[in-house]
Amino acid sequence: MSVSKASSSSQNDIEDPVELMLKRTGCIELHYLVQECIAETQDWRKCQEQVQSFRTCMADYQRKKQEEYK
Repeated sequence: MSVSKASSSSQNDIEDPVELMLKRTGCIELHYLVQECIAETQDWRKCQEQVQSFRTCMADYQRKKQEEYK
């Protein structure tokens, strides 16, 4: 195995803190749908359905977390 392959594979093992947070919320798949739509259309305004679904999921998560602390 070359050095470049070893370093790139170890970099892939490090998880992005934002992805970790999104996994905890249960909204990561909706986040990916937003990203895919933006990549395909090159215009976030055309992805409002996906954005709204993601926002709703995150709002539900926030509401549940607030209820846990009451």
